Amino acid sequence: MTSDVWLPLPPEEIEGLPAGPRYLFWDGGDDGDQPFPGDPAECAVYVVPYMKRLSVRVGPLEHLTNVRVIQTLTAGVDDITAQLAVIPPGVRLCNARGVHETSTAELALTLTLAALRGIPQFVRDQQQERWAGGFRPALADKNVLIVGYGAIGAAIEDRLVPFEVARVARVARSQRTTARGPVHPITDVRSLLPHADVVILCTPLTEATQGLVDADFLARMKDGALLVNVARGAVVDTKALLDELERGRITAALDVTDPEPLPPGHPLWQAPGVLISPHVGGPSSAFLPRAKRLLADQLTRYVNRQPLRNVILTTGPETAGANGR
Repeated sequence: MTSDVWLPLPPEEIEGLPAGPRYLFWDGGDDGDQPFPGDPAECAVYVVPYMKRLSVRVGPLEHLTNVRVIQTLTAGVDDITAQLAVIPPGVRLCNARGVHETSTAELALTLTLAALRGIPQFVRDQQQERWAGGFRPALADKNVLIVGYGAIGAAIEDRLVPFEVARVARVARSQRTTARGPVHPITDVRSLLPHADVVILCTPLTEATQGLVDADFLARMKDGALLVNVARGAVVDTKALLDELERGRITAALDVTDPEPLPPGHPLWQAPGVLISPHVGGPSSAFLPRAKRLLADQLTRYVNRQPLRNVILTTGPETAGANGR
């Protein structure tokens, strides 16, 4: 039975790892040229390196012929699900729920407040030594719509409460009720848009959400509304967003874009009313301690044959490639 665990963090730096497996460090190296730490056929648990190029993250997958668990350190797993054809049947794919809520929710609030209160213009004015005051919108008394009400969406609402927002509407894949109020199904989102002053996207990227924010979605947003995207760039139709930004009807604050990275010369860089951050919702000082706790807990569960946390899917025969894996 395979027992190797490939970790993108030095195992000696992770407190609480259970005895039993052989822990091997592999993060792909600076340029994706780091040799595998052992025989890929002996790897039972693969923890995907964080903030590496896609080719590095998914590079080992076709060689992991006996892997049983793939653990990401991201909330989204679309990069891995796109590679299911090379993953053996019976593999549990787990995400990093519990790791990124704090940092991503912080950034969602940062982008919202910065965009509303005009911080980008203040920075430009400071560079030119220009003192220019004036009234700006506050977050207080605004109606906020959260699209993608999972763990990150709930964490965002936790941080909205002290800002005295008028109302928070919540949208998720399916309807349910929470302690804070009802969660609307995604089919209701377009009817909720005309009432929202701020729309915050934190939904995973799936076939159902790709291009969700299209021309019709944006047209239903009220004049002067702010779109905040801390989800994935492809949730938004970039051309449709550019059309609305150029008209000056809405504004946007984007931590993610499509394409990404946003290349030099792309019109989104210079579009009016947009604030862009380079996909930094997760990487902060809050990441590492939470990632280590997740790995220690998850691997303890794996060794003790207890149910794993955050299982997104288990691969089946239909996901195997032509080689039967």
